[in-house]
Amino acid sequence: MRQQALLVDQLELTRDWTRRLIADLKGDDWSFQPAPGLAHALFLCGHLAISQDVLVHIRCLGLPVVPDSFKEHFGIGRPVLTVHEHDYPPFEAVLGTMEDIHRKTIESIKGMSDSLLAEPAFAADGKTPHPHYRDKRGAISHCSRHEAFHAGQIAMIRRLRGKAFLR
Repeated sequence: MRQQALLVDQLELTRDWTRRLIADLKGDDWSFQPAPGLAHALFLCGHLAISQDVLVHIRCLGLPVVPDSFKEHFGIGRPVLTVHEHDYPPFEAVLGTMEDIHRKTIESIKGMSDSLLAEPAFAADGKTPHPHYRDKRGAISHCSRHEAFHAGQIAMIRRLRGKAFLR
């Protein structure tokens, strides 16, 4: 299996799991926070879109695809505000952006060469090696691990909202 196919498979399997976790969220489920400052499902889905953009399109290709107007709602490292404290886009718009960036991410990875994947990937300053990966292949692989981590948070939110355990 080519490296690109393996990376695409990782991302697709993880996204399928996230989709299953959010499929039956309705109304206030999207904005439920287990405690003040903890992420809600709406924020997590927006965050996943931005993270794919950073890890793949910025770190690997140098070309962001998520609009700045979307990023301002889900910035990495920002405090998670309630829906009463911040004017988040509607969940349909967040899911649409999340799926759009995922589609573009998969298309981009399929077109990457082995030599591009082996190039170093750096932290935000463009110089410092990133603590979670060494090369662009690692940045993309980290993308699926990162999503799986946040999918676990969504799974916890589901359970706190009385939804069925999914396997």
